[in-house]
Formats: sequence, C-alpha cells, structure tokens
Amino acid sequence: MKKDIHPNYMDCKVTCACGNEFETRSNAETMKIDICNECHPFFTGSEKIVDAAGRVEKFKAKYNLK
Repeated sequence: MKKDIHPNYMDCKVTCACGNEFETRSNAETMKIDICNECHPFFTGSEKIVDAAGRVEKFKAKYNLK
C-alpha cells in the first residue's frame, strides 16, 4: 500500500433522527442519519404498500389474484 494517501480510520458515533445511537468505524467522527434499523419499516415489520392510484388492485384484478 502507498503511504499517506488513505483517510484516517476512526471510531464514529452515528445518531439517527429517531434517537437511536450506535458506534461504527468511519473516516468521520460523527454522522447524522435519517433512518436506521430501529425505525426502518422493513426491520420493524410495519411496512405498507403505498398505492394511491389503485395499481395493486388493478394488477390483482387483471390476473385474478384476489
């Protein structure tokens, strides 16, 4: 490896908008994120299909999937 070309790798404190905090390693000391594994719908089990135009029902009706 070449010397003096790589960023400094250090402990990083990550803070989510939901209030969750955890530590990881990065080239930045702190990070502020909008979503994490504690509040993301996929991990919390509260995910929903957002269907404002009725596309899901139209698809199910077209292929008789109800």
